[in-house]
Amino acid sequence: MIQGRENLVSQTQWQLNELMPMSDAEYALWLSLLEERTGITLPELRKSFLLSKLSIRMQELGINQYKSYFAYVTHGKAGRVEWETLVDRLTVHETRFFRDTQALSFIKQAYLEKLSLDNNNSNIHIWSVGCATGEEPFSLMMYIDKYITDKNEKCYLSVTASDISHDALAVGKKARYHKNRFTNVPVDYMDHYLEDADDDHYLVNDSLRKRICFNRLNLLELQKSSVGKMDIIICQNVLIYFKRETRLAILNQLVKHLVPGGLLILGAGEITGWNNPDMNSMKHDGVLAFQYNPAATEDMQKQRYDA
Repeated sequence: MIQGRENLVSQTQWQLNELMPMSDAEYALWLSLLEERTGITLPELRKSFLLSKLSIRMQELGINQYKSYFAYVTHGKAGRVEWETLVDRLTVHETRFFRDTQALSFIKQAYLEKLSLDNNNSNIHIWSVGCATGEEPFSLMMYIDKYITDKNEKCYLSVTASDISHDALAVGKKARYHKNRFTNVPVDYMDHYLEDADDDHYLVNDSLRKRICFNRLNLLELQKSSVGKMDIIICQNVLIYFKRETRLAILNQLVKHLVPGGLLILGAGEITGWNNPDMNSMKHDGVLAFQYNPAATEDMQKQRYDA
């Protein structure tokens, strides 16, 4: 922690609702650092968001100048640790269970209902990209597991959940959530997969927790990821934080993690004009989705060669 009397600020000197002004040059430095390290970009209209997050953290540390805090997070081992804390503050967003029922419906129609399960050796592997505090991967696990069990089928189901925030992943690993996060969850799912932790919280049961692997991942380092091949990849409300060229690069990397016939599901409106030759667009109300079809590209290349 940076120390020094000149950097110590009392509560009366600095109120969080009175944000210190930041010069355009300072703002440009913070934006550049954020994009360089995480790929995230912030438009001008979100300047107050950045300032408020910086101000809260600076007050906790007793730092009263943006330039002092910038110097802190960009130097030494302590700065690297502090940067991780700041990224947690800037990227964690509240969500809830069964938030996107249209995507779940799409998975059922486009994948589950067409799936032929071999009772001896069937697997479904799913990746929740930008999973935040874990509501999305647990919702996916609940929905698909119940479909399989209702059909009296046997299948090994696993979910990989990744995010850049250590704090968010820690919440997901604990699987303990306030009851107000479950307002969209049907009663039969709640009875089967949840248990009371206390008067205000539910705990997701062990049958789901043991099949979800939470991993920290910076999407700028996706090509270094050890995540294997997936049947379904969900990447919703994540790409909106990146510039278009970064979005395209991330998408093309995600394609490499799909098995043939695998699905890539994005947030509605997150990307336009993306043309990967191995991906086919799929139609479903309220869902932006693609299917991996490398055979189509191979056939096209063969036709060109034969011609």
